[in-house]
Amino acid sequence: MTPQEYVEEVLSLVERIPEGCVMSYGAIADALADVSGRNSARQVGTIMARHGGGVPWHRVVNSSGRMPPGHEQEARQRLLSEGVPLKGEHVDMRRASWQP
Repeated sequence: MTPQEYVEEVLSLVERIPEGCVMSYGAIADALADVSGRNSARQVGTIMARHGGGVPWHRVVNSSGRMPPGHEQEARQRLLSEGVPLKGEHVDMRRASWQP
């Protein structure tokens, strides 16, 4: 799989995350590891930072439920409007995580 194909796979998976749910960067990397041979949460984060503006980027958080750095307020508002359960300033990963 080429780097551009991996970008497309990441964005395609993010588009499939249902409203009211989230995935972590690592969960996305793990879900795509079989088809891509890659498994890097950091790489997924870089892809989201560079190319994620056209997908529901707010549904991608870190493994502890922290929202995208620098976009916490907007992500929080979007997630709350979708009914994503929060614990303080973090997403309740036990209740909101989605697996494809």
